[in-house]
Amino acid sequence: MSLDETQLVRGGSFMFHPAGSLPQFTVEDNSEDALAIAEAARDFVNGEIIPRDEEIDRLDLDLSRQLLRQAGELGLLGIEIPEAYGGMDLDKKTALLVLEEMARQASFSTSYCAHTSIGTLPIVYFGNHAQKSKYLPKLATGEWVAAYALTEAGSGSDALGAKTTAVLKDSHWLLNGSKAWITNAGFADLFVVFAKINGTHLSAFLIEKTDPGISTGAEEKKLGIKGSSTRTVILDNCRIPEDRLLGGKGKGARIAFGILNIGRFKLGAGSVGAGKRVLEYTLKYTGERTQFGKPLNAFGLIQQKLANMAVRIFVGESMSFRTIGYLDEALARTSWESETGGADKMKAIDEYALEASMSKVWGSEALFATADDAVQTFGGAGFSTEYPAEKIYRDCRINRIFEGTNEINRLLIAGTFLKRCGGADGLPLKEAAEAPLDLPADPLLRTVALAKARALRVIALAQADRGPRILDNQEAAARISNLLLEIYAMESAVVRARAMSATGHRWAALARDLAMVYAQEAWNRVQAEARMLAAELASDAVLDTLVADLLAMHAPAPVALSSLRQSIAQSLVDQGRYPLSAV
Repeated sequence: MSLDETQLVRGGSFMFHPAGSLPQFTVEDNSEDALAIAEAARDFVNGEIIPRDEEIDRLDLDLSRQLLRQAGELGLLGIEIPEAYGGMDLDKKTALLVLEEMARQASFSTSYCAHTSIGTLPIVYFGNHAQKSKYLPKLATGEWVAAYALTEAGSGSDALGAKTTAVLKDSHWLLNGSKAWITNAGFADLFVVFAKINGTHLSAFLIEKTDPGISTGAEEKKLGIKGSSTRTVILDNCRIPEDRLLGGKGKGARIAFGILNIGRFKLGAGSVGAGKRVLEYTLKYTGERTQFGKPLNAFGLIQQKLANMAVRIFVGESMSFRTIGYLDEALARTSWESETGGADKMKAIDEYALEASMSKVWGSEALFATADDAVQTFGGAGFSTEYPAEKIYRDCRINRIFEGTNEINRLLIAGTFLKRCGGADGLPLKEAAEAPLDLPADPLLRTVALAKARALRVIALAQADRGPRILDNQEAAARISNLLLEIYAMESAVVRARAMSATGHRWAALARDLAMVYAQEAWNRVQAEARMLAAELASDAVLDTLVADLLAMHAPAPVALSSLRQSIAQSLVDQGRYPLSAV
């Protein structure tokens, strides 16, 4: 995928282009170098992480540090750190490939992401030269481990409501307060801590574990990811030098929300990687377990679950790499050589805040559905700790809370989209909603086009009728978000399947089946969400007219999904895994 300056895809603009018309980076487009690094990550996970699954989950902090150090020696901690500071400065696509592999063990993945993403990247994008020189080389090798301390007991989703304070006295900052649910706190050397200067200006600070006045509480007893360290961080007149302020006074919100966008991209990709491992051991179990004289995978409703797992993986991959392709194109137009390099790169990332939230919400919910299917497929064994299904069910539950709850992210998706549709330079919502319907011949693209038309019609009405006040009705806002999620997911999968067909990819037929299953069922969800959103906006005769308008847009022809799922399941059984993986 390559775009010239006039074609750079804007965040949220996917709704305003004809179905399938935007260029899209796909998993199949990854470079040989990126695949080689991903393969090294897979070898590391298979050789060092998976065999120590039980040890990790017993919360062996020394082992976690050792494994992070080994990852650093392989270069897997410095992928996004500039070369000038000991990193590899590779693209986000490569980082996602590595993250997919790390996600196959949830606790270690949590430690890895907290270190490489939200722990390290605030310094990468907002640190000055002295701060980068001091900390990034150590973080790249794993000599030091990082943590990110934003959440407080009384301000989870309301991050700006933080109570931790910072006061400048005698060329030192004195910080007081506490941070809750801090990943890596039990063994971190460096904490990115958010506090309000003089109780007013939210700012970020770099605190080392040896600084006077910082301590941690006991390990939290958690539902899942039991092998990751989670503690309260306590600041009692914590004294640090004045030059440990990160990014400037009052820049805390800018840092916090910018870095969370990156975390959201990655959480969606990580969910895909975890889903692949779940599918692998579920395929193995259903091939070995027999009932009524046949293996479980010979039964239609088990095949349905196996196929649905693969559909979610295919769609999730397609979304993640589509978004990261747009992001890498934007980042390639910036340079660390510029005095404003970090700010320029963060601005590029901000452009896709909506897509970041969509990746997080869609991916986390898809993985939980896959985990639930695995437990159900294993039957009674799925409820036993002797089998792997119950563990992923517990481990993945946190993903809908991490990096902003899915409820908060749904409000962000709707709010960001509507905001970008306002003003003279905004996205053309009203015009697109009123444009004549032009349906492609391809049935998959036709389904996407019909879904876009329905969604645009009712979202435009919401914008015209309520404006920003539509967000006061959070259920209505969530419906707008759900419409956008389904369409982005559907189109991403369809475009990828068509690209694979065009190049004669060996799995092109399977890809089309996967895309068709999702598009058919997503269409029904789009139709339902559009109708229910209409009911939030109108009533009586006006509602009847609106619903009639929606129905007049036609509908895609239904497809017998059972035969598609049977074919998908057979391909999975034959391969023993999800066969479209890049590595």
